[in-house]
Amino acid sequence: MAFKLGSADDGDLPLNGEINVTPFIDVMLVLLIIFMVAAPLATADVRVDLPITNAESAPRPDQPVFVTIEANGRVTVNGRETAITELGQSIMSATGEDREQRIFLRADRTVSYDRLMQAMNSLRSAGYLLVALVGAETANSQ
Repeated sequence: MAFKLGSADDGDLPLNGEINVTPFIDVMLVLLIIFMVAAPLATADVRVDLPITNAESAPRPDQPVFVTIEANGRVTVNGRETAITELGQSIMSATGEDREQRIFLRADRTVSYDRLMQAMNSLRSAGYLLVALVGAETANSQ
């Protein structure tokens, strides 16, 4: 590439109408490699051991509604046993059909995730969207 210096024209270089696409191709190849490496990492199954919370407890209502799933799979609403398919009806009788009341869901640590999701789906289909998961409280170590 040569330039002509000291010409009699006004000093502007001639316009080049071509686009150099080589840098764009390089960037696209680098992005492709990044996504090829990152995609399998995003979908890998990872065993997770969730920590116990040390957050401040929220104030409890005067008459809380507890849904408890025991280790043997038994479901109770405020101590009364119910079938998981009738969970919505039991909650309605316990809350007086107040769908804005928070429902406290607690389960044994050996309960399967599937069983827990069945209970949450029953609550959602009954119209109870405010569900709080109850965990074990620990002493604050600070």
